[in-house]
Amino acid sequence: MPQTPVIHVLNGPNLNLLGTREPEIYGHDTLADVQALCERTAAQDGGATVVFRQSNHEGELIDWIHQARTQASALVINPAGYGHTSVALLDALKALTIPIVECHLSNPAARERFRHRSYVSPVARGVIAGFGPQSYELAVKAALTLVRAADKERGTA
Repeated sequence: MPQTPVIHVLNGPNLNLLGTREPEIYGHDTLADVQALCERTAAQDGGATVVFRQSNHEGELIDWIHQARTQASALVINPAGYGHTSVALLDALKALTIPIVECHLSNPAARERFRHRSYVSPVARGVIAGFGPQSYELAVKAALTLVRAADKERGTA
């Protein structure tokens, strides 16, 4: 595991359209704005590095999860629609031993019924949802807190 914490932030389908797609639900910030917020938060909260990615393709997200096994200290994931449909994503996440934080801009529990179930939640240490872009800020902070706690337990802090 890296000495300086490395947080992988993965984003699922349609998040590349942030700022224009359903702004009444997702707001007006773009994905680039969210990335900048994550990078700022990680830098201010102990000098961590963020690897920020987005894909509309399930297989690519799974490949990135596999990379996180050896390259990341923690994973923040907004699976978007795949969170409600992808057993393959769940299976990939089960292979991780690093902390996983599930993140959503909106509150899926307050939306359509099909969004109430997440295949990611059972393997995530926690879920942060409903705070718009601030959900990512809180998720990065939570991931770093979990990494530090694990380091302290191992005596590497």
